Amino acid sequence: MTKLLPILLPLIYGLILYRFSVWRTHRELDSKSTRLADPVLKAKTDQMAKTLDLADIPVHIYEIQPVNGLAAPDGRIFITRGFYDEYRQGRVTADEIASVIAHELGHVALGHARKRMIDFSGQNALRTVLTMMISRFLPGAGVYVARILTKMVAAGLSRGDEYEADAYATALLIKSGIGSDGQKSLFDKLDTLTQSRAGVMPAWLMSHPKSADRIAAIEKNEAKWG
Repeated sequence: MTKLLPILLPLIYGLILYRFSVWRTHRELDSKSTRLADPVLKAKTDQMAKTLDLADIPVHIYEIQPVNGLAAPDGRIFITRGFYDEYRQGRVTADEIASVIAHELGHVALGHARKRMIDFSGQNALRTVLTMMISRFLPGAGVYVARILTKMVAAGLSRGDEYEADAYATALLIKSGIGSDGQKSLFDKLDTLTQSRAGVMPAWLMSHPKSADRIAAIEKNEAKWG
């Protein structure tokens, strides 16, 4: 048991840290969000709800300016005020906003929030074990090397989740009659909207795939599904 403590303690610590992060996120979202009440977007979410055999898909506006969409750990779907403003000003279409909502629904349906909790705790333990192992050969540098390696693992897992949520969104949008053109056109403009620095970051450290790669994956799924 004593030998397992260096692994068990980081696992437990990671779990506690994740739970605290979830609690803090919920409190933030509760205090800074309102229910989206846009008739055009409501018609889009109603189409998706009908496909999913749901009465409604509630969407909330998170009152911050960075352009983003997110699925809260409790399953609620949010788009930011900045994203909604881009839509109101005509720089983003209703179908493009619908694609974001469908993507976040994918994260919820595929259980990515629960998976992220397990991944976060496991990565914390992995970083500790790697630090111990690498420090034997690189004293003083082990912690930095372990941190980079763990970030690579975390980024790879995150990119996998994004591709899965994209595929879910593509299927849902097509089946709902909305179509996936808005999903692809949004990725064409996403880097500009989010002021992404993806071009200066190594691909293996990015938490999200490059937009061009995501479009290619969507088109591959479209061809496969006919």
